[in-house]
Amino acid sequence: MQSLFKTLTALTLGALALTAQAEELNVMTSGGFTAAYKLLGPHYAKQSGDSLDTVLGPSMGKAPEAIPNRLARGEHADVVIMVGYALDELIKQGKVDKASRVELADSRIGLVVKEGAAKPAIGTDAELKAVLSKARSIAYSDSASGVYVEKELFKKLGMPAKGDMIERIPVASVVAKGDYEVGLQQVAELLPVPGVTYVGKIPEDVQSVTRFAAGIPVNAEHPQAAKALLKYLASPEAQPLVQSTGLDSVSR
Repeated sequence: MQSLFKTLTALTLGALALTAQAEELNVMTSGGFTAAYKLLGPHYAKQSGDSLDTVLGPSMGKAPEAIPNRLARGEHADVVIMVGYALDELIKQGKVDKASRVELADSRIGLVVKEGAAKPAIGTDAELKAVLSKARSIAYSDSASGVYVEKELFKKLGMPAKGDMIERIPVASVVAKGDYEVGLQQVAELLPVPGVTYVGKIPEDVQSVTRFAAGIPVNAEHPQAAKALLKYLASPEAQPLVQSTGLDSVSR
């Protein structure tokens, strides 16, 4: 009887401790990892008891929703998930704890056309160049992949730069509406959008691999709970869900 009482007491104290430790974490995440986060977040919340209050924004750029701009305005976050080199800049500025940085996934650029349009071949540099050269209009993002497309991809293909950088909204959404013929963005940001046909990733030799990483701001209110969330997002058990969204696991 005494042993049973001790066991029940321990379980009660454990439940009370779990309740006391449950936190509401403020998370800022950028587009490329968002689809994976939307799958992983509920799993983590169920396991941990913590709740996740999430806002979305690009890793860089002039938009007020961009994560660096949110932080600059004084918006609070316990976790930021973004392009690795943009996170490194926040670490350099002293806004994110360097020791908290974890690498989450690699993201590659893909191409979409409007649903119902012919699916072009883009398996080689020559095929991709032909598609982009013939396209009446091209859209790309205002984040990492778009910067690469505008500054590097056209140059590598030996053609003049063309197209428009789309701010704030998914590139595939403007292709779905028929505003643009071709859209280029990270695969994980293209796949969730209806009304387009995903053609595939651009060739590897002209590909840009974006590493997504996460960290804890130096003024986070719940750094220990944030650390547990980051550990889960980077864990082996999370990888099947990460890969299902079009991202690639980080090579260790």
